[in-house]
Amino acid sequence: MIKVLFFGQLKDQLQTDVFELQSEAPQTVSQLLVNIIEGRPEWAHDLNNDKLLVAVDQVMAKPDTLVPVAAEVAFFPPVTGG
Repeated sequence: MIKVLFFGQLKDQLQTDVFELQSEAPQTVSQLLVNIIEGRPEWAHDLNNDKLLVAVDQVMAKPDTLVPVAAEVAFFPPVTGG
C-alpha cells in the first residue's frame, strides 16, 4: 500500500490530504501519478502539473524515482517565499 499525501493548495483543490493506493510492485513517480489519475480522473487537472514537487519517504524525488510498495509519497505545490 502506497500512502499518498497532498499539501498546501493541492490539498484544498483535491479536497483531501491523504490517498492510499494498492500496489504490488515498485513503480516510478510518473507511473504512480498515472495510476492515481486512473482511479480519480477528476484530479487530472490538478495533478497534471510538471511544477508539482514530490517526495518519496521524505526525500525529494523526480518523475523517474522508484516508489517502493510500502512508501509514503507527498505531493505539494512549488514553494515561494519572500
